[in-house]
Amino acid sequence: MRPVLTKITPKHGFSTFLHYVIVGLVPFLMFVLIRLEFFVLALLVIVLAKWRMFAVRPRFWPANIRANAVDIMFGVSMLVFMQNTDSPGMQLIWAGLYGVWLVFLKPRSGVLWVSIQAGIAQFVALTALYLTWDNMPIWLLSLATGVICYWAARHFIDSFDEVYARLLSYIWGYFGAALAWLTAHWLLYYQFLAQPTLLLSAIGYSLAALYYFDHVERLSPLIKRQLIAIMAAVVFVVLVFSDWYDKVV
Repeated sequence: MRPVLTKITPKHGFSTFLHYVIVGLVPFLMFVLIRLEFFVLALLVIVLAKWRMFAVRPRFWPANIRANAVDIMFGVSMLVFMQNTDSPGMQLIWAGLYGVWLVFLKPRSGVLWVSIQAGIAQFVALTALYLTWDNMPIWLLSLATGVICYWAARHFIDSFDEVYARLLSYIWGYFGAALAWLTAHWLLYYQFLAQPTLLLSAIGYSLAALYYFDHVERLSPLIKRQLIAIMAAVVFVVLVFSDWYDKVV
């Protein structure tokens, strides 16, 4: 039997204010530690903020990690973005975006909001991965890409009570890893955006939209054709008009 995961969030009064203050301290501490060049300590803050994942019996840990994976991915990505800029203003913006995620987006639990969380988390995590660790061995880069895609897909599909959630998530993770392995031999960048990130985002968002509209019984033939056309157009433009000579575009 799968454990029932509940989010304990105060709704009224002083407890609400205190909850938001505590949550807001996390990105603020990250900003301060990054300014002091304590990246490891800032990373530790993100981990410690998720201590409730392990405040249960060990057999529930995998389910809790799965439920919090996109949150961790987003937090680490914001930390990486802060680490990769020397501008205090930009670092403060990244910290602010993390605060918006924690206060506004993360507590949402509807199907649409969960889908948005998964899509954003996959995009920023892939962007951070290829921005910072693009020189790692291809097999490790492919593995990391596959793990990111798997966790994002699992977060998305679990909100639909899909019987084949695990299988579909593994398929998307494998596809992400395979695409990363292929494109890593000619890793191209469009400013700060790596080609695998762009391709996986375009394909993933289109497939997720098709799945979502089909689930809510709003997938008309016109919407299906539009989504497939957009996905195909983006992939075509990226593949055909890219400079395949190991250059940054």
